Amino acid sequence: MISEQYLPIGDDRSVDWKLPTDCYSLGTSLQAPPHFGTSPMLNRTSNNKQSIRSFFVSMFITVALASPVSAKDLAVVEPQKEGISQDRLDKLTTHMNQAVVDGVMVGGLGMIARNGKIVYSETYGQSNREANKAMTDDAIFRIYSMSKPITSVALMMLYEEGHFFLNDPVAKYIPELANLKVAVSTADGNTSMISDGTQSRTIGSGDNSKTGQTRKPTRQPTIRDLMRHTAGLTYGVFGNTEVDQQYRKAGILGNKDLEEFVTALGQIPLQYDPGSKWHYSVSVDVQGRLIEAISGMSFGDFLKQRLFMPLGMEDTSFVVPSNKLDRFAQIYSPEGTGEGLAAFLAVSSSAKLVPSGDRIDAGFLEGATFEGGGGGMVSTAKDYLIFSQMMLNGGELNGVRILSPKTVELMTTNHLGDMPMGFGRSGVGFGLGFAVALDQGEIGELGSAGTYNWGGAAGTQFWIDPVEQLIGIFMVQSIPHKTRLGSEFKILTYQSIIK
Repeated sequence: MISEQYLPIGDDRSVDWKLPTDCYSLGTSLQAPPHFGTSPMLNRTSNNKQSIRSFFVSMFITVALASPVSAKDLAVVEPQKEGISQDRLDKLTTHMNQAVVDGVMVGGLGMIARNGKIVYSETYGQSNREANKAMTDDAIFRIYSMSKPITSVALMMLYEEGHFFLNDPVAKYIPELANLKVAVSTADGNTSMISDGTQSRTIGSGDNSKTGQTRKPTRQPTIRDLMRHTAGLTYGVFGNTEVDQQYRKAGILGNKDLEEFVTALGQIPLQYDPGSKWHYSVSVDVQGRLIEAISGMSFGDFLKQRLFMPLGMEDTSFVVPSNKLDRFAQIYSPEGTGEGLAAFLAVSSSAKLVPSGDRIDAGFLEGATFEGGGGGMVSTAKDYLIFSQMMLNGGELNGVRILSPKTVELMTTNHLGDMPMGFGRSGVGFGLGFAVALDQGEIGELGSAGTYNWGGAAGTQFWIDPVEQLIGIFMVQSIPHKTRLGSEFKILTYQSIIK
């Protein structure tokens, strides 16, 4: 997993582009869907220490009623049985609880699984400080860019069914993107000062003498470009190029369904030639529209019917229903960082965490309609563990086959070649929806080559380590998130492995 300072923060619902609060929508009625088969679910057993016992008591009640999963399917074991020291895990808990005391976070949740069994599940602090509510095991979090791997998995389900090739042009399925141009000021100008779409905060304008000039791209973006962030798109958040400015002016992720979103996107030039640079962008939101165009279903319905229901991911969605609002963790921001773009670009701050404004929550509540595959989902640690274990198992969980092992292998292979990922680090590549660790020596962190991961704007992180058969999930809610908590969680997880 990559350190916090390199994690993505360009998420659809966190940036104030002066959009209305009801701006996130998928309202298009699409044609009747073709028949898509469904499948059932997940596997484990037993209980251990009190702190994780309560997690599975509450989980049993909800899961047994709502999905094919039951508590007995989720094995909770003593860490020592899976080669992990309980004493060393206690250091992790102590460290995170101290972070609460120190005001680094208000509350959080950590889960670790090894060899398909849960060895650690702990809550820290409060889910809502102002309401004096303790963090709970079933708390619902805004996962922001941790939505991206889910979206890419959904798209690859259609790939396996023969609906497209990775090197197909996107415009073959989304004609609104058939006549894309590229901005000369960014593609041909001095690009050394242009934002790479990451927390590097490098803001530049390209070659201003060429502003307004466009040309044909060297080639059209492909589906693989969308999945590895080389399509030439941007977010419009981190930089101040003419393309960034046009994204902001158009409110590109605003009050639109996904069809309207790609229509607006098709009117704005690309920032780079497709395939020339890794650049973090709205490309995963385009994947959501691609799923609609191919399947004939709304993106949300596809996820629910083909992925969430079969796996029992009952709390993963684009909105928090009213009957679950009591579980929705409050989101915080460092005091004095401002809102929207100003907050994202603020320097690191150890200022007091204060509740973020209602604007952030508006995109996740009933009435919000933009189904953003790039950063629009909410989830729980338990749900994301189910998703992660399915991936670690080669695409299957307790008889429910989502992907082939070969597809998982393809997705978690570096697809960038020698192209740098853009986070300013060596030793890390990018697959189809996931960052991939290539060389731990170059990365300089505990872990294993082949580990794949991602994170979200509010500090949520996960990693999947096939070598150690290890999954780590860390949930927290503060935005912009500029702590080292996720990396510390990872270090303290790996130091607990004793065999």
